[in-house]
Amino acid sequence: MLETNVKKTNTGYSHTADTDIINAESNFGAHHYERLGVVIRQAKGCWLTDIEGNRYLDCLAAYSAANPGHHHPKIVDAMVSALHQNYASVISNVVYTDSLGIFLEKTANFVPQLATRFGQSGNKVLPKNGGVESVETAIKTARYYGFKKKGIPDGKQEIIVFDNNFHGRMTTVISFSTKQKYKEGFGPLTPGFVSVPYGDLNAVEKAITRNTCGILVEPMQGEGGMNIPPAGFLKGLRALSDQHDLLLLFDEIQVGLGRTGKRFCFEHENVRPDGLILGKAIAGGLVPLSVFVTNKELIDLAFSIGSDGSTFGGYPLACVAGIAALDVFEQEKLADRSETMGNILKSRLAEIGRKSPHVSEVRGRGLFIGIEVKEGNAMNYCHELLRLGILANDSHGHTIRISPPLTINQVEIDFMVEQIEKVLA
Repeated sequence: MLETNVKKTNTGYSHTADTDIINAESNFGAHHYERLGVVIRQAKGCWLTDIEGNRYLDCLAAYSAANPGHHHPKIVDAMVSALHQNYASVISNVVYTDSLGIFLEKTANFVPQLATRFGQSGNKVLPKNGGVESVETAIKTARYYGFKKKGIPDGKQEIIVFDNNFHGRMTTVISFSTKQKYKEGFGPLTPGFVSVPYGDLNAVEKAITRNTCGILVEPMQGEGGMNIPPAGFLKGLRALSDQHDLLLLFDEIQVGLGRTGKRFCFEHENVRPDGLILGKAIAGGLVPLSVFVTNKELIDLAFSIGSDGSTFGGYPLACVAGIAALDVFEQEKLADRSETMGNILKSRLAEIGRKSPHVSEVRGRGLFIGIEVKEGNAMNYCHELLRLGILANDSHGHTIRISPPLTINQVEIDFMVEQIEKVLA
């Protein structure tokens, strides 16, 4: 039996040896991740530490969940206070909690007015846990709008999505993935989605029918290969949505909250969606929390008493973390920091790419950067980087994903670049 007592040293939660931890995961867990061979015991700022005290620069940030850095002291303090002062526990949704009300107001005002064609009376927020739950909330909203306002027969509503999309792993969401491994054998799959090439406005226009009720898109693809859409693509989607009375939904779970050098990725084209999905970093990476944000009129149209719910969605501890995380985002100007440090990092990685025989392209925005390798074996380079103290991962097999916490400093960037150069040169 594994040891579970907390060890008060820098080795983390337990005394248990790494080999025993790895064997426990193998014997008692699903084999649904390709893991790198290290057991992380502690995380602080941009650094991860193993049982031997070896440190690894986190260039993944848990897919943008740790934007403010691991264990940011202000977020930790807020959560510890909530636990010690007895206002952290989950409370039945038949009563109100002050933390939820304050979090909803802060988030609604943090996001610019969405769906302005439905009025400018403000935003409303529906909180959930993992990001995929809020993706499903957005899908429900678009489908209900199509049914209630466009007169589409219930069950016939269609949403346009994009090839190489990644919006999560629940059954409805994998149903419109274009990666076969995500959905093979998990049928029957959910109908009602039409996938077209990412960045192709002509394909979007051709896919629109009388049953189309919405468009769901990542303003920049992460898992699909760190892909930036062509200039004008988001504006084109906005125009088509207005023309055909569709709800334009942006999934910014990975690319929002400063990751690409703007508060929201859609600001790169000065376009506003009708609905916005946020998650991961909205609670500082310390507790699951996600939200769907849209115009008051659309939330009130789609959701009434009993039509939706979540036991832990927006529970007090998550809201406390979310309030603190949004404060940190604003006070520490994390979007500006991402833009500044991202420009430096991308420039230096591009220089490595020009010299390397293995690199075909370096692309990205802010601290969301992909290094595409010619051999399509990005994970091999990630294994090499781990031995040099860098934690990175692949994106779609062919791209090394570089997305560190937004708090990364110049010394840490110098270290990262030095190790990447060793591997790619």
